[in-house]
Amino acid sequence: MSNKSRSPWAWIPSLYFAQGLPYVAVMTISVIMYKRLGISNTDIALYTSWLYLPWVIKPFWSPFVDLLKTKRWWVVSMQILVGGGLAGIAFTVPASNFFQLTLAIFWLVGFSSATHDIAADGFYMLALNTHKQAMYVGIRSTFYRVATIAGQGLLIMVAGALESSTGLTPLELDVKAGPQYSNTAVIPADSLIRNPYTDNQTAEFTFDVYPKELTIGTRPIPTDSASILKAFVADQNTINGFIPKEGAVAIKAGGKDESSWWSNNISVPLGSFIKRTFGEERSVTEVEQYSGGQSLIAVRITKAPAHGEKIVLNTSFKNGDKSIFLAQGERVEFTSDNWTKPAYILIQADSKLDKEVSATFKGLSGNISFAWSITFFILAGFFIAVALYHKLVLPKPADDKPAKHVTASNIFQEFFDTFASFFKKKYVVSAIAFMLLFRFSEAQLVKMITPFLLDPKELGGMGLTTGAVGMVYGTVGILGLTLGGIIGGIAAARGGLKRWLWPMALSISLPTFVFVYLSVYQPENLFLINLSVFIEQFGYGFGFTAYMLYMIYFADGKHKTAHYAICTAFMALGMMIPGMFAGWLQELLGYQNFFIWIMICYAITFVVTALIKVDPSFGRKEPAKS
Repeated sequence: MSNKSRSPWAWIPSLYFAQGLPYVAVMTISVIMYKRLGISNTDIALYTSWLYLPWVIKPFWSPFVDLLKTKRWWVVSMQILVGGGLAGIAFTVPASNFFQLTLAIFWLVGFSSATHDIAADGFYMLALNTHKQAMYVGIRSTFYRVATIAGQGLLIMVAGALESSTGLTPLELDVKAGPQYSNTAVIPADSLIRNPYTDNQTAEFTFDVYPKELTIGTRPIPTDSASILKAFVADQNTINGFIPKEGAVAIKAGGKDESSWWSNNISVPLGSFIKRTFGEERSVTEVEQYSGGQSLIAVRITKAPAHGEKIVLNTSFKNGDKSIFLAQGERVEFTSDNWTKPAYILIQADSKLDKEVSATFKGLSGNISFAWSITFFILAGFFIAVALYHKLVLPKPADDKPAKHVTASNIFQEFFDTFASFFKKKYVVSAIAFMLLFRFSEAQLVKMITPFLLDPKELGGMGLTTGAVGMVYGTVGILGLTLGGIIGGIAAARGGLKRWLWPMALSISLPTFVFVYLSVYQPENLFLINLSVFIEQFGYGFGFTAYMLYMIYFADGKHKTAHYAICTAFMALGMMIPGMFAGWLQELLGYQNFFIWIMICYAITFVVTALIKVDPSFGRKEPAKS
């Protein structure tokens, strides 16, 4: 099949699936792997947060992708480099100093992946005319999301299956929660949890649990009581060597609260004014703080491990209602020194549960290093295969060529000229304002949707359980977002961006009124809540199409690859800054007034939409020439 007749379906889904997968590997899968391998939460949070940096600063080297080689070459080369990096992680996971080695390779994979993003977005604009760019913008977003789901789901399942097949028989914990069960979590006496297998080394090598029947009462308990039990589990597991000791948190001498100049002179006075003038009148101070019921489980092994050997039990949610969750003890290590003592696991129910539900937790004890090594080998092999596939399948657009007259002596001059040319574009001020402020309201809203659904009705929320929120926002919401994006792409391809610009601006704003409705009436009907979230997410997905297409439109021209990367930097900034103060503002206003504020802020969306200029022909199908 020639380049001219090759369907975009042959390469767009695979290209954007390959764009999303390494991002998930670096940002999400790495966290799960390190947790499984026993790295402390403090170290995981500190070091993996830096892995996001390549995607933040990628505009600074995007001009090199535009100046040197072709976008096609960069795409294939970066996919090979990502595949090689993932293989490097697979090789180094079993090493004694795996944390330092894998972090360094994850860092390299991150830079390769960010460079691949630059090249892939540039190639998309070069390989398709404006009509097809509009047509497939929803498809590329969909397959990017599919990659995130596959990375966080399928690959973790592969690692879990490998763990399960290489260790002791997996531990199954079936937990029931309901109003008929006792609400008291009793710390079992030592006489009940002593190991009866100490003198019987012929017993089967497996895990044993006490109590055998795991139930949780659904009546809420005071937060202080729940905290005492969590502290007991953490202390006992640490003292007996089942979990490593975390670094102590430093406390200021004298316990003085040293407020900053900003707090004293800006945030506190401003917050007081906002709360006094616009805040929702709700006596939240009278709302007592409750936690869900708890079940304490003692786990032991029936034989002593060999000297120096560790049997690591990783317990996680398997299936059932996610309103029952693991509160403490997700990872414990059994050794020849502590095997006669019990390790504790604490399972908790959502405090808003008012009916009987059940859940199953699975504990795996396999060769974790081996499992994750094989998982990353599979991922590396996939990327090498994708690179070979794209080497054959990606079209070769006539415009995909390196910049002319670029030499070692003038490359930095060209680099700075590329940046300068972006800010010299016509209507650049209104374009930047649009990229920063089009989603000003949505950037605040997205931070508060999940807390709103979870918070009790006494605090203005919907009072949903954790499991219900997983269904509402994690399933129905994603479905609405995906459908909105695909339909938005089809609509823009038929009428062009200019025709659909205002309908899409209205689509991203007006459906947010459903959260005003929910905050005012707080309906019990789960169908209405699901429908409301679906409408808002569908509207956002449909309206976001205009935003994506405008970035493509504004980046068009010489150095479009580098200019599009700069546009994405403004996009990230436009989401980051409003999201930073959303929680602070919501606490001052209350949910009802916060959502009204969000609706008012959409005036900013309309203003920046009115300021931008768009060619009426952009995105439309060009009439056939006779």
